[in-house]
Amino acid sequence: MIRKILIIGTFALLGCKGNSQDNPDKAVKEKEPYQEYAVSKTEAEWRKELSEMEFYILREAGTENPFSSELLEVKEKGTYVCAACKTPLFESEHKFDSGTGWPSFDRAIEGNVAYDVDYKIGYKRTEEHCAVCGGHLGHVFDDGPKATTGKRHCINGAALDFVPAE
Repeated sequence: MIRKILIIGTFALLGCKGNSQDNPDKAVKEKEPYQEYAVSKTEAEWRKELSEMEFYILREAGTENPFSSELLEVKEKGTYVCAACKTPLFESEHKFDSGTGWPSFDRAIEGNVAYDVDYKIGYKRTEEHCAVCGGHLGHVFDDGPKATTGKRHCINGAALDFVPAE
């Protein structure tokens, strides 16, 4: 009798699901309301318009390899726009060399970049995306230049196009 109680008790304890087993990605996704953007297209339409890498970054929230972006070394004045919908996102005067291998800015153009929480690599990060089309851009960190905003907008170069100043 005692043996049966111990066996049943053991299975009951092992079958319990604790909060530590919850998937943070799932929890966040369940809380997020459906977001409709000013520029909204089907997956097929985006695939037709974007390169394979742009689609991977912007629509699938991918990350390009560090030091692979042609925009990393751009020093001229201009504006960085969303590669999908051409919304102005960052000004060249706010770009800095973070040494991380991705184009970095200390601030975004206000209102054109939106933010979410991302747990994809096991801890909380602030993800940023284009506020007009929802395209994934990168993440924001608090290790930027102290003399300005202290923020580092770490952006995938494939998510951006550069428009030189006239």
